[in-house]
Amino acid sequence: MTERPAVIYMLAGVTAVGKSKISIQWAAKNRCEIVSCDSVAVYKGMDVGSAKPSVRDRQQVVHHGIDLVDVRDVFSVADYQVYAKEVVEQIIGRKVSVLVAGGSGFYLQSFLSPVVDDIEVPGEIREEVEQIYANEHLIGMVARLQELNPDGLGTLDTLNPRRVMRGLERCIASGKTILQLKDEFEAKPKAFPEFEKKVLWLDRRNEDLENRISNRTEEMIREGIVGETEELLQAGIEGNAPASNAVGYRQCIAFLKGKMQEDQLLEEINKSTRQLVSKQRKWFRKYLGQEARVVLEQGVELDDSNQLKWVRHS
Repeated sequence: MTERPAVIYMLAGVTAVGKSKISIQWAAKNRCEIVSCDSVAVYKGMDVGSAKPSVRDRQQVVHHGIDLVDVRDVFSVADYQVYAKEVVEQIIGRKVSVLVAGGSGFYLQSFLSPVVDDIEVPGEIREEVEQIYANEHLIGMVARLQELNPDGLGTLDTLNPRRVMRGLERCIASGKTILQLKDEFEAKPKAFPEFEKKVLWLDRRNEDLENRISNRTEEMIREGIVGETEELLQAGIEGNAPASNAVGYRQCIAFLKGKMQEDQLLEEINKSTRQLVSKQRKWFRKYLGQEARVVLEQGVELDDSNQLKWVRHS
């Protein structure tokens, strides 16, 4: 008889939907360890704004992917992919199941498909591209890319300076075109091919979710996200763009720098959180599928997490 493949369960969800409580409940009932997919929770000291699980939660269910690096150190999706592979192997070795839980799209993607290529970009090429950007701006980088790509740029977002910069670096470093690099990347093997993936993503109606977002922001402010951000500034968060631009912390930094009034803080965090939710929904629909969406009704926290009907991912 052929042995059935091991399973990775993936419970995603938009911000403030209530996924942490449900994931802990399900993991406790089903002998799982949780691998967090939260690109903010990996940083030490970013506690209030990322709504990290409490000490009690971590005693109830083993959590991974939390407090991995100091806030001054950038932790990339490539770093996360290496970390996740090691952790999953350890969990399976303990004969327990894996529950991946979170809302950070690229981190979630690392369990489904390749997220980074194998191209090493030397420092001198990065400096060359940065110089082009400094002197000729976005239009200059796009022009150079077009010279190197006579067959076109495919779906590259040429209005996004960061994407154009990365594309130009890789073309110069590899001597290949954007389309060639895309074909090679898509031919890479799937992530965790030996595992079956079962997925769900949690959502709520807009009015319900907006109320929950507002309540969550008020709680963050009461719990001291402003004071926490002051400490993070001293710890060097401004040198780490992904961390300093995280929702909640970006607004608190602006307030502490005198660029925002205190009475604007709540609404600006709420606004950015709603924008994040919109991006998350688009990502979940594209990569997890509409059939994996579970809409929780207003006031419902899902009394029995075993009611979850998992969807097999292709």
